[in-house]
Amino acid sequence: MIKSRLCDLVGIKYPIIQAGMGPFSNNNLCVAAANAGVLGLLSTSGLFSKDTQPWIYNAFVDSGEANRDDDMATVLEKVIKRTYRLVKDKGGIFGINVMVSAELVDKAHIMVDTAIRIREENPDVRKHFKVIFTSAGDPVGWKDKIKNAGFTWMHVVPSVKGAMRCKKAGVDVIVGSGHEGGFHTSWEPVHSMILLPAVVEAVSDEKTLVCGAGGFCDGKTLAAALVLGADGVQMGTRFLATQESDFHQIWKEGVVAAGDRGTLVARGFVGPARWLKTPRSNEHARNTLQKSPGVFLGTPDDYTTIDMSLINFEIESIKAVYDGNKEKALMAAGEAAQRINDMPKVNDLVQVMVKDAEEILRNIPKKFLS
Repeated sequence: MIKSRLCDLVGIKYPIIQAGMGPFSNNNLCVAAANAGVLGLLSTSGLFSKDTQPWIYNAFVDSGEANRDDDMATVLEKVIKRTYRLVKDKGGIFGINVMVSAELVDKAHIMVDTAIRIREENPDVRKHFKVIFTSAGDPVGWKDKIKNAGFTWMHVVPSVKGAMRCKKAGVDVIVGSGHEGGFHTSWEPVHSMILLPAVVEAVSDEKTLVCGAGGFCDGKTLAAALVLGADGVQMGTRFLATQESDFHQIWKEGVVAAGDRGTLVARGFVGPARWLKTPRSNEHARNTLQKSPGVFLGTPDDYTTIDMSLINFEIESIKAVYDGNKEKALMAAGEAAQRINDMPKVNDLVQVMVKDAEEILRNIPKKFLS
């Protein structure tokens, strides 16, 4: 059976992380992933959408068995306790994904403080709720709060420079995310085949693990990541298109139907995003080229400089997904969508993926070593 340092560190069966794909709910997906023996991650950024995109917030709260009038800390507490209740009998391991950008730092502290309190109040929760995964910001400054509370700390980066920053901060598991990834992609198009081995060479040692993200979706890509020196992989799009996934059915079906060259990059709320290729996303890409060309030139902009018609288009398009309106829907997905042609149960997906990776790795010496 495949086993890596990630399995030993976190206590999972297989070296796979289910991405906390925000701002959308993945409360049910996280449970299914944890119970399948991989690390399940709860998204939390949907909690920011109560006033701006209530359809996202409502889906997050409802699927987490919270109340729409609860405050942020209370919603998160209920979601975490629900997840623990549904995974503890099967030994599932899970965590939360927290955005720590400067604009959200106050909210991030609320979430991390809530997570710490829940573990302190119920020691058995610590056996299952083990990870805080930070993203979209600088990890420096979070070490004392997260690691002193006993969490395994993970952070995602798009570059070697970002990985070195994580190393300085004391992150336990650094996830190098290649440009193949879905929705929020990096400003510079460095792909996993280049990024992952570079990050491994730069930071991996006895105290620091590295995982890959972006393009990983099956046994072949898992095996490739391990051969490149990674301790595991994170997958978003592949887990999105599963039966237990919380994502809308038209979104899941869109991933399965994507096919060759099925994605494109255009503006996406906070920067470049990868979308399923549709007439709607083609229109958005053309508008992005005209109104926010920095997306394609690696030049960040912000809400003070951007043409807000782009943001409004995105908001309208995400609402269309929740309404089941295919014509107006924008649906994010990684390049891996073109390799996905089914919608299995999460456990079946994991078992097939791991079995295939094991066979590939076992046969490498037979094929190439004499």
